[in-house]
Amino acid sequence: MGKRKKQKSDKSDQNEDVKLVVRIEAGLRDAFIDACQERDTTASREVRRFIRDFLERLDKDA
Repeated sequence: MGKRKKQKSDKSDQNEDVKLVVRIEAGLRDAFIDACQERDTTASREVRRFIRDFLERLDKDA
């Protein structure tokens, strides 16, 4: 019997929250967190907004 590759589940169909790990400089992270707090928002919310806006722009350009 041969080995079978494990299939990745399609997370978008599961509507499940997952983590995205991003490596950035500490100073950039701190400035971003501070800016978000000053605007009564969270870093996670703003990163999600960036991703949605980015994907929307890609759709418009296609």
